[in-house]
Amino acid sequence: MSLAFASLGSGSRGNALLIESTQCLLMVDCGFSVSGTVKRLARLGRKPEDLTAILVTHEHSDHIAGAARLSRRYRLPVWMTPGTYAQAPDQDFHSVNTFNCHRELQIDDIKVTPIPVPHDAREPCQFRFESRHRRLGVLTDTGHVTPHVERALAGCHGLAVEFNHDWDQLWAGSYPRSIKDRVAGPRGHLNNQQAATLVGNLVHPELRWVVGLHLSERNNSVEAVQTIVANTAADLGRRLFLADQREGMDWREV
Repeated sequence: MSLAFASLGSGSRGNALLIESTQCLLMVDCGFSVSGTVKRLARLGRKPEDLTAILVTHEHSDHIAGAARLSRRYRLPVWMTPGTYAQAPDQDFHSVNTFNCHRELQIDDIKVTPIPVPHDAREPCQFRFESRHRRLGVLTDTGHVTPHVERALAGCHGLAVEFNHDWDQLWAGSYPRSIKDRVAGPRGHLNNQQAATLVGNLVHPELRWVVGLHLSERNNSVEAVQTIVANTAADLGRRLFLADQREGMDWREV
């Protein structure tokens, strides 16, 4: 196995993604309680002691709420930008490593490329992972797709991309206007059309999987995502899967 990934769960009530290579197991974000994380890991055949490190994309609670406690309990190192660390609600990590989001990292046999993104957080980033010439791109919590983001994700063999909301459902829904403006704004979250357009631009013959993450439970639906992908990126075919809040997604090898 060169590189595989799975979701513990994805949505506004918590996010965590596993990236596994031959030598290490990384967790991207930890928005669940320690007990919830342990249960979700077990569902995927893993335990906290298997983890090499936790990487945090930004300081919002659905991405960082359980990171410090899990780090302390299982003596796990945590990686994040200086801005994310400065805004972390709990800074008592077992150990913390801050990184420049414009420089690559090497964690065991995985090369990690941070990708700065426009989101309403202090210093948010997403990631591209590479091991043995296989590449996985992860993009959640970004208000729009920048040219740098698209270039960073080009040529990946697997993609995990935010399909946060359906535009019409969001604006017809019950959220206050201020929240709608934030979600739909340039530093908020990707709507289905934005995500589908990005994925359509990134499709190539060796792209094995596209996983939709961070679907809003109130402002999106599986049917809405599938419809817009069929209309915008029909070449995906059976390569599209959607991770949900409760069950996440089982392992996919890239």
